[in-house]
Amino acid sequence: MKNITPISIWDNGTAQEASVLNTYAINVTLNSSANFYWGLFNTLNGNIFNQLSEGNLTMSGAAYEQWSNDDEYAWDWIATQLNLTITGDYVPRVVEPIAEVDNNLE
Repeated sequence: MKNITPISIWDNGTAQEASVLNTYAINVTLNSSANFYWGLFNTLNGNIFNQLSEGNLTMSGAAYEQWSNDDEYAWDWIATQLNLTITGDYVPRVVEPIAEVDNNLE
């Protein structure tokens, strides 16, 4: 998953801000093409909250020939197709557990 420059998406009657892109290959035909699933998500308190949009893209021709299974190339190609700007890797917020309090007072 990648952080992106936030974009506004109309979702169920309200404007929502998508700030995370997820994608993965769903079908690769060697020497021909690759199909990718993509989804755009918003976050709440630093964690994925709702999926706002999704779809599929097919990489073929010169783009596929240049790919050579380089993940960053695929991420950049997908972001370009969707007119998105990747700003870095998405890292979920980790919430530290609250320490137990010993209520046995003497």
